[in-house]
Amino acid sequence: MEQQQQHQLQHFIHPNHQHPLLFNPDDRRGVLCVGCREQVYGSSYSCKECKPWNTIHHKSCAELPLGLYHPLHPIHPLILFDPKKYSYDEIQFYKCELCKNLSNEGYMPYIYRCSHCNFNLHITCASLAPTTMEPEFHHHPLTPIWKWITFTCDLCGKKDEGTPYLCNPCGFWIHGRCSLFPRKVKVVHHKHLLHLTHSSLEFHKSDSRFCQICVQDVDTCNGLYYCSRCDFIAHLNCAMGNKENINLQEFKDEYEVSGLNESVDSTYKVKKYNMREGGIQIAAEIKHFSHEHDLMLTEQLLKKQKCDGCVRAILPPFYSCVKCSFFLHESCANLPKKKRHPLHQHSLSLLPMKPSKDFRCYACHRKCNGFTYSCETCRFRLDVQCSMISEILTHPGHDHTLILSSVESSQNCNCCDSRTYPIFRCTACAFALDFRCATLPHSIRYKQHEHPFALSYRAEDNSGEYYCDICEEKRNSKYWFYNCEDCNYLAHPKCIIGKYPNYKFGGIYTFDSHSHPLTFIEETKDRPRCNKCNDSCEKLIYQCAQCNFYIHKSCL
Repeated sequence: MEQQQQHQLQHFIHPNHQHPLLFNPDDRRGVLCVGCREQVYGSSYSCKECKPWNTIHHKSCAELPLGLYHPLHPIHPLILFDPKKYSYDEIQFYKCELCKNLSNEGYMPYIYRCSHCNFNLHITCASLAPTTMEPEFHHHPLTPIWKWITFTCDLCGKKDEGTPYLCNPCGFWIHGRCSLFPRKVKVVHHKHLLHLTHSSLEFHKSDSRFCQICVQDVDTCNGLYYCSRCDFIAHLNCAMGNKENINLQEFKDEYEVSGLNESVDSTYKVKKYNMREGGIQIAAEIKHFSHEHDLMLTEQLLKKQKCDGCVRAILPPFYSCVKCSFFLHESCANLPKKKRHPLHQHSLSLLPMKPSKDFRCYACHRKCNGFTYSCETCRFRLDVQCSMISEILTHPGHDHTLILSSVESSQNCNCCDSRTYPIFRCTACAFALDFRCATLPHSIRYKQHEHPFALSYRAEDNSGEYYCDICEEKRNSKYWFYNCEDCNYLAHPKCIIGKYPNYKFGGIYTFDSHSHPLTFIEETKDRPRCNKCNDSCEKLIYQCAQCNFYIHKSCL
């Protein structure tokens, strides 16, 4: 009976519940602890009757004393307190006096509080159990200095006031919060583990280094995360903000490369082979997983048709369906079923869009009804064009190599002036390029115009007067534009590509809501009434060619 009671705990977070928190000696779920807001891997307490994220605690957090005296506030006792029980306006008064933070990465941990003096300490900051601390990344123990002083942290490089930790043999001063940085971390942006380095001996002081997550300068005299295999460097906070939610205790070295390989499983079955010049065997007829009919390889040149995969103009060689207007570039037919991308921590699966369905691409923020690389775990999606761009980009519109920045920035795209995330940044100058501009086609056709338009990057003359020949409004000479050199016809990119560049229109589909096939069209000028909601139909409409039937895409 005594042994059973030792594995149960009546906790103040459950004051009105009859059931206690039960002990689990080896919890592997990785749920955030309600007390310290760090992941639980190991011994824990939680309520089996309630949702785990409302009750789970580390064993040490569940067994904290309800009150204590602390050397930073010796005049009154500090009482264990859960600020989440109070309103947001009240929570603002519960900032930790030691780390100066209100929360831990947006989550509110328990605090020890003196209500007389409005003095608060996070439970992790209030810990007095060890007289020394042995951080993962330093070879000597660190001693806490229980006195409020001004110092410069040798890890993050920031000058601050507080109670630091000191390594006596090295003269190494750091914040208490900086002592918690892990020795190793796995970030979404890189395939290998990064190791925390706080000695500039690994780097030449004259080297100009930049963080390959935010693409900003790194002071190598301070702490940083580093991959020696790839010479990959990241700021401490950038790495922690970009880390993968995995258990490093179960992460093995051999997974580092193999886990990021693209799937080699074919997306189609070959029905017929032909021979190209030089004896090269090609798949002339295939059954692709995205389409119900067989597809034939063709070299024919088509106008005003788009690929159903990448939603770009169809160019030979491509696969086509003889029964319907379905087209796939040969390259899109060979896209891998699964792949990894530096913008996301999970594997992405190639999926076609169902009729009437679309998605918003995480990278360019445009809606699309073509193929998507989608995460099965969360709602992350990329269109095909954005998925093909990796973290290092060479673009003809800029002289230097561009690096993908995985953190939000106040820097605007130099080619269109939009402020968006994610964005590519130049390490040599202040140039930035967003995914929308990075994926603009270098050559494109416009309606009935007989010549193609080329993407241009610099002003065509020094006149100081620049107009768009489509909308007839002024153009900013700093931004990219499309140009027909044969006709000297210049236009904004948005005027050339239109409102819905990542939609394919003209597809014919059948739905239960109507007895005839419906055609997907961009817009109609006569604004007929939707047969379902009775509102006027202006854009993104399904139309019946046999009868006077219209319906919004959103009404299907």
